[in-house]
Amino acid sequence: MHERVESIITKAVTDIIRKEFEEEARPGSVVLQKTREEFEGDFTLVVFPFVKLSKKSPEQTAEIIGKKLLENIEVVKSYNVIKGFLNISLYTQYWLDFLSAAISDDGYGFSEECEAKPVVVEFSSPNTNKPLHLGHIRNNLLGYSIAKILEASGKKVYKVNLVNDRGIHICKSMVAWKLFGNGITPEKSGKKGDKLVGDYYVKFENELKEQANKLMIEKFMSEEDARKVSPLMQQAQTMLVKWENKDADTLAIWSLMNGWVYEGFDETYKRLGVSFDKIYKESETYLHGKSIVEEGVEKGVFYKKDDGSIWVDLQDEGLDEKLLLRADGTSVYITQDIGTADIRYKEAQPAEMIYVVGNEQNYHFNVLKKVLKKLNKPYADNIFHLSYGMVELPQGKMKSREGTVVDADDLMDEMHKTAKEITEILGKTSDFSDDEKEKLYETIGLGALKYFILKVDPKKNMMFNPVESIDFNGNTGPFIQYTHARICSILRKAGENRLRSIFLRIAPDKANEKEIKLLKLIYSFPAVLKEAAEEYSPALIANYVYELCKDFNQFYHDYSVLNETDIAISDFRLLLSKLTAQTVKNSMSLLGIEVPERM
Repeated sequence: MHERVESIITKAVTDIIRKEFEEEARPGSVVLQKTREEFEGDFTLVVFPFVKLSKKSPEQTAEIIGKKLLENIEVVKSYNVIKGFLNISLYTQYWLDFLSAAISDDGYGFSEECEAKPVVVEFSSPNTNKPLHLGHIRNNLLGYSIAKILEASGKKVYKVNLVNDRGIHICKSMVAWKLFGNGITPEKSGKKGDKLVGDYYVKFENELKEQANKLMIEKFMSEEDARKVSPLMQQAQTMLVKWENKDADTLAIWSLMNGWVYEGFDETYKRLGVSFDKIYKESETYLHGKSIVEEGVEKGVFYKKDDGSIWVDLQDEGLDEKLLLRADGTSVYITQDIGTADIRYKEAQPAEMIYVVGNEQNYHFNVLKKVLKKLNKPYADNIFHLSYGMVELPQGKMKSREGTVVDADDLMDEMHKTAKEITEILGKTSDFSDDEKEKLYETIGLGALKYFILKVDPKKNMMFNPVESIDFNGNTGPFIQYTHARICSILRKAGENRLRSIFLRIAPDKANEKEIKLLKLIYSFPAVLKEAAEEYSPALIANYVYELCKDFNQFYHDYSVLNETDIAISDFRLLLSKLTAQTVKNSMSLLGIEVPERM
């Protein structure tokens, strides 16, 4: 494989420091960056870390290193020094050699899996009382993309889902269905099971509001107190206790309704293109969490109040007291998170457990880590909460219990419909069969949705605008998909026989500035992937592939590929186009996005 120049220069700089300054460079101190566009050069070496070793000024230090690199590395063409920065330029031939080596690698940019400990990435984590909505979509797309990025960077990854299938919220849907459902089923209603159960979650909230309002007026109670003592909430609490005591009738309703929801989830996940290596259920992990909490009481790490509830005191950690088990013996969210973390560690011995969960749970995960530390769990420091911002729509925030959320299935339907309308207006599918058209509309619609969400830094809140996301121009999924299809069209016209027989023989001085710029951008893909893996940021991949497509379209606008009369240049441009398409495809695959060959 073509040795990357960063590796060559890093080794050379380390040797130069040893020989010229008679000192050893600290590990990681040789840092190469892409040269900023306003300066001449391909790579920039920051020399400030070596000034103490050289006992010279930054400029003198850079001159010594630059001169030795020029003498010893044949691909280095020239250098220039600006203050404490050494800008290094390479011969064009290096980039042409890179093209020759990379063109046959379908997995260009991806690393082989190493033997290190695995990483567990938990995402989705839905409740079985409602369908997946727009907020879940961001969670699923982020989690799945981060898992793909980590895998492509050489890590072994387990994608896991923890389904919150028990607790007071689940009991609310069950109570409402039992009281108001009259035996309705998904088959009878014609609805997906998760949607039907979600309807009863909203029904519970509406009925609860009426009861609470009545109590507030008649008993002069606060809203919070009225909700707690209302007959409906009391029924939900009773049902939760019955469930934990394994009451047969309660378990039968729970099993029936959860089964409906799982079938609905499976459909949504399949369409969204998301999968898991393992699915955990809170109902299967909370008991282990309870046993760990009880052990903590015995060891004096936790304490029991007079009412029987179990707490942890984190005031010395700058937090407060945290409930771990209720007085009636029922568990809370953190109980099952303690149990699940312990089970996962025993099963996989992971180097890290990444939880993709919204930023409203920052405090929760801070508490979880501190609780596990108090228990002396060896994996307490291996937990990382990938906190992401909320998704809003132009009309404002969504609320599940009020039924104002944007359903994930409905949103995907809307994306498909919008993709169809825009594609037909542009007249891009005149020679497609009906089946091909429908598949293309789905690919464009979902690509637009995924790209629009993933191009935003995960930490930021975002506004999702479906209409803006489906645009064949600008920083959108369809623009990138169309660029890939355009390149595939060029390659089809060239023909397989010609592509197989091309031997790169272009003279370095025949490659123009835009072609070399495109090659350099393709070359940087592995470095972008590495950074995206370190930062857990699909946005870095998304914005990289947009820049790549922009540069290709500029190149294609200015230069002909197939009509170029110089066959060596035409062949070179074909290979450059082919490698661009492969890099676009690989980049988009990390975002879970398909790129069509025809549009």
